[in-house]
Amino acid sequence: TTISISLADGLHHNGKSAMLALREPSLGPVFGMKGGATGGGYVQVLPMENINLHFTGDLHAITTANNLLASMVDNHIQQGNALNIDPRRITFRRCMDLNDRQLRNIVSGLGGSANGMPREDGFDITAASEVMATFCMAQDLQDLKERLSRIVVARDYEGKPVTCGQIGAQGAMAALLRDAAMPNLVQTIEHTPCLI
Repeated sequence: TTISISLADGLHHNGKSAMLALREPSLGPVFGMKGGATGGGYVQVLPMENINLHFTGDLHAITTANNLLASMVDNHIQQGNALNIDPRRITFRRCMDLNDRQLRNIVSGLGGSANGMPREDGFDITAASEVMATFCMAQDLQDLKERLSRIVVARDYEGKPVTCGQIGAQGAMAALLRDAAMPNLVQTIEHTPCLI
């Protein structure tokens, strides 16, 4: 981060047209030993506190879209399982934007049949989720919907893949991600523009 900021600031200081592009920091490293991802000292992007703590809500939108799909897979099974999803072969995991080792591998669906079928599950960090990767590759909202629809969430009892499109979650997920695709303009201490 500091090298990128320094390079953009140096070019800008020397009269060159320069703009920086950085990712929104995950909350996990912000609260861990690594710290935030806005630079340091005189080489940072401002407003540092806002950028490191939720800034735009983009990561929350990705987390919500991801977990919507996970819950729709579980609900599909609970409501009759028309796609014959094998609960033991659900590969799509929930996510969150914190490093919580206790939730990496869990058993979900406890508490009786009204609360789903008990199965092994887990949480990944949002920045490493398949929805994040899909979001980053999309060219526009229509492309995002198409890419989301191709995410494989599970296998059926015959071993065939079951996709997000078969579950029917891609439209709602794309709606949640609509504003996250918009760039956010901030600046460095040296007034170099930066997109986050």
